[in-house]
Amino acid sequence: MAVYFSIILVAITVLTGIVWFADKFYLAQQRKLKVVEAQTAAKAQGVIDLPAETIATLMEPSPLVDTSVQIFPVIAFVLILRSFLYEPFQIPSGSMMPTLLDGDFILVNKFNYGLKDPVARNKFFDVGLPKRGDAVVFKYPRDPRIDYIKRVIGLPGERIIYRNKSLYIKEVCKESDAKCPDFVQVANSFTNKYQGPDAKGDMNQFEAVMLNKTHNILNDQNTMPRTGHYFPQAGTAQDEFLVPAGHYFVMGDNRDNSLDGRFWGFVPEENLVGQAVAIWMSFDFERTDDSFLPHWIPTNVRFERIGAIN
Repeated sequence: MAVYFSIILVAITVLTGIVWFADKFYLAQQRKLKVVEAQTAAKAQGVIDLPAETIATLMEPSPLVDTSVQIFPVIAFVLILRSFLYEPFQIPSGSMMPTLLDGDFILVNKFNYGLKDPVARNKFFDVGLPKRGDAVVFKYPRDPRIDYIKRVIGLPGERIIYRNKSLYIKEVCKESDAKCPDFVQVANSFTNKYQGPDAKGDMNQFEAVMLNKTHNILNDQNTMPRTGHYFPQAGTAQDEFLVPAGHYFVMGDNRDNSLDGRFWGFVPEENLVGQAVAIWMSFDFERTDDSFLPHWIPTNVRFERIGAIN
């Protein structure tokens, strides 16, 4: 749907832009010439000045031209903002709890990872690349029509182990390193039993620290790790992942309830949409079974959730 919307937005911008330029540099001049011709004809008949109403009628553009001239600057602004700077998304599931909840509306920074054309999504200007710990929106590798949001865990060339609900990262060995890095366990500090929105089962909340970036994760102590169902990768153990060049390994913060890179693989760089940076609105949709309201009507606004995303 996002791709179709981009195509429609680009098409409308191009069409209204053509009319805008045509009016500015040709059609408006033609209307002025008609006024001059009318004034000349009126003077020949002894009329000194044309009525103001007549001049206004001659200078008035057609409804199609007038509409295009009015909406082109607005449509062009929306296209630039949405394609190159910020795009709004809605969180549809609980895979990123407790960081993001179903019903959160977020802003995604599309500039941070480079500028791409809004239709073919080919990068034409490099800005930066994802960092470990970033919450990123990307096109689902198995169906690029679907947008996913997860957290970047592994960078290109790194090895990742997720074993017994503990995360280990082995960074890429650089030529300047006297000794290649070994696996380092990501520090998790128990915070509390999660009792927030959408709490299910016996969820424990932890504070995780990766490269001095702190975020919260959830683990359900009654759920066993599903290592046997992990994404198969030749040459590694079932719970170990070697990130290919130009790809990223991502996981949801709700570790036991997230369909992420553990199960379908890696995110190619070209699939990246941008970095989730802020929650601009959050709605609660919880209601009793006997409620007569449709499920899509919010029951509450969660103002306390509005703000930056860690």
